[in-house]
Amino acid sequence: MKAFRRFTVRVPLPTELAALGPLSHNLRWVWNPPTQELFATIDAERWEATGDPLRVLADVDPARLTELAADEDFRARVSAVHADLEEYLDAPQWFGGYAQTHPVPPGIAYFSMEFGVSEVLPIYSGGLGILAGDHLKAASDLGLPLIGVGLFYRSGYFRQSLDHEGWQVERYPVNDPRDLPLTLLTDGDAPVVIEIAMPGGRTLSAQVWVANVGRIPLLLLDSDIAANTDDQLRGVTDRLYGGDQEHRILQEILLGIGGVRALRAYIRITGRDEPTVFHMNEGHAGFLGTERIREYVAAGLDFDTAEAVVRASNIFTTHTPVPAGIDRFPTDLVNRYLDADDSGISRLLSGLPASTITELGDEADPGVFNMAHMGFRLGQRSNGVSQLHGAVSREMFADLWPGFDVADVPIGAVTNGVHGPTWVSRVWRDFAAGDEDSAPEVYAGLPSETIWSTHESLRAELVAEVRRRAHASGRERGFTDAELTWTADLFDPGVLTIGFARRAATYKRLTLMLRDPERMRRILTDPDRPVQLVIAGKAHPADDGGKSLIQEVVRFAEDPQLRDRIVFLPDYDISMARHIYAGCDVWLNNPVRPMEACGTSGMKSALNGGLNLSILDGWWDEMADDDNGWAIPSAEGVEDENRRDDLEAEALYALLEDTVIPLFYRRDENGLPTRWVEMMRHTLTRLGPQVLASRMVRDYTTELYCPAATAYVAACADDHAGARDLAEYRREVETGWGSVVVAGVDEEHEDGLLRVSAHVAVGEIAPEHLRVQLVLGRVTDDGEIVDPAIIDMKSEGDRDPSGRVVFSVLATPPASGHLGYTVRVLPHHEQLSHDAELGLVRYPVAGG
Repeated sequence: MKAFRRFTVRVPLPTELAALGPLSHNLRWVWNPPTQELFATIDAERWEATGDPLRVLADVDPARLTELAADEDFRARVSAVHADLEEYLDAPQWFGGYAQTHPVPPGIAYFSMEFGVSEVLPIYSGGLGILAGDHLKAASDLGLPLIGVGLFYRSGYFRQSLDHEGWQVERYPVNDPRDLPLTLLTDGDAPVVIEIAMPGGRTLSAQVWVANVGRIPLLLLDSDIAANTDDQLRGVTDRLYGGDQEHRILQEILLGIGGVRALRAYIRITGRDEPTVFHMNEGHAGFLGTERIREYVAAGLDFDTAEAVVRASNIFTTHTPVPAGIDRFPTDLVNRYLDADDSGISRLLSGLPASTITELGDEADPGVFNMAHMGFRLGQRSNGVSQLHGAVSREMFADLWPGFDVADVPIGAVTNGVHGPTWVSRVWRDFAAGDEDSAPEVYAGLPSETIWSTHESLRAELVAEVRRRAHASGRERGFTDAELTWTADLFDPGVLTIGFARRAATYKRLTLMLRDPERMRRILTDPDRPVQLVIAGKAHPADDGGKSLIQEVVRFAEDPQLRDRIVFLPDYDISMARHIYAGCDVWLNNPVRPMEACGTSGMKSALNGGLNLSILDGWWDEMADDDNGWAIPSAEGVEDENRRDDLEAEALYALLEDTVIPLFYRRDENGLPTRWVEMMRHTLTRLGPQVLASRMVRDYTTELYCPAATAYVAACADDHAGARDLAEYRREVETGWGSVVVAGVDEEHEDGLLRVSAHVAVGEIAPEHLRVQLVLGRVTDDGEIVDPAIIDMKSEGDRDPSGRVVFSVLATPPASGHLGYTVRVLPHHEQLSHDAELGLVRYPVAGG
């Protein structure tokens, strides 16, 4: 019979081993091999099965702990590892040195819908969560004063298996926080409970769990508590990305509004510095801006001034290059939560209606509230997650800045990175003694034979893992051991191994490799130069199209003549990923360009010497250099999707047959693939440092966090005088912009120079609150200015009787040939992060 409920009885730790408690609860063990080895020593079998210190301590025989407590050498190891953790938590790091010479935030709040820190804390689904987890780890290593905020999902995302026919099956095991490295946030002896008033007189309540990720606290809100007396509210944090739109908006209200309230409680209890920078990792956390505005209004500021303060210190990162990936809610649904008398939000906005908030999410479709639009409008600084994605985002969201060329849209880019200590295989880390900064120099000096033998050992480990997982999957699908004997010989440790593991979203094209099944069959089974392919990935539970793609791969792989060369491994997660990244020779990625925002899986492979074979999309578009892998030619612009897939599949097959496979099997007299190893060395030494999360977090700090912190200080100085001034300026511009006109433009040519004078009607706006610019450059046949030079123009005096001001400049033409120019007028204020921020611009009137 099945248990009605489960619970854990933990064996008390002997006094001599008490330090195992804090070592098991701080998730720094995820990237600290000595801590991992310590728990493996306690129970090697249990560690191998779970990789979870708390499970090891929960299941260990008490006699084993008694034995270890009497072991002087083990006690010394425990003391040394614990001392190392304490030193890590207290030692000054990069941020501390940077703070000595730069204005930096005393605290940074990082909000995300999911966090992939470790497989033992399964509150992530894919790339967004893994990125957020790596962000926390790198922030910890660099010493940033960052606090993570998210949700604790009682069933997390789903565990994936396959049925007998190869169809995806989802399971939702329950996450018991008492079995996880979490501590309940309490005030004295009482748990902290966050409350949010709901329509209909209800209250959404949540407790707060804290996970320690090295130096970084991660706050996770949990609605599964007795205070929520109805199933809807109690189930808000049941599953990640589950339920209907009502369920989803409740999750995002809890993350944004509840997350700010949980953060305030944590700061009050612990005495940490208040964050002055708030980072929204995707639009899910957008409601944090409304809550922060509510706080300032409740403290006495008017709405516009409160918004100015919040905007100055908010950062918004968008992760999707397609409109379908953005959360969009019916406006009446949003209004129902914001406008009700008992909602707790609009009530405190000085009588302003909820429409004041919902306007922040306006888009072209009436009646739709766009969470990304709210993120951009409430975040003074914003970015995409690769250089190409930044460009795509500027085009995708250009309507928010009407009148501006796409290149002038104020959305920047910080290319994602991955946490080296988490994703670099132990054997590679040992060469550099775990020192991330010195690793490139060390790899550069390794003999080619060492690089190759190291990788071959990792490929052999992957083959063993593939065999183990394929057998386990077969048993789950209902096959007998007798039917699965073939899995014992699955894959060959000496064969070229290609990895493809990611979400089974349509644009990622899981089955592009099967576009010509017979050709793929020939590639895999070539008697002289075979290839083996390991595939993994989950489809969203509601995505039958994605599940069909998985089933197509599974059925192809079940052919007895192919099954020792291609395998689909279900339940892709962090633990599986480490093996695949470390052991594959080539990482395959073939999305529809430019729909991959970044795609960090190939980065993790590269950190282990893997070579990328990818469409030039996401991060690969900016980092491919012909020596770290191969670019699959794209048929971007071909409108027929089937023809595009045919063309790009043909390009993939040709690259494999003519370049990749021959290069792998081309060996010298010692059996060494010399050119291949040269490319591996180049990847390890040149590409590796570029794809690290430490580089990414430094970029966020210098390009976004520090400027936002400076802007926040300026906005709050002198009782928010800066914010009041900016709010007043915005009102001035918004009411007076209709009177701003470029009424005429004069030009003179002087000895090869160009003098341009613009007659600007400024209306009631002070001339110093405008920026007038000459835009000068080559022109195309249809009159478009290409790669222009932007030159500020200066006023020549006060308004004339007609209310106009003349602005002029003497400019040197930037090139010869056919040139053109125009003049533009922009709002200008020292507290705007960019002159395009308000989305207002004027050009000369026709015929002027």
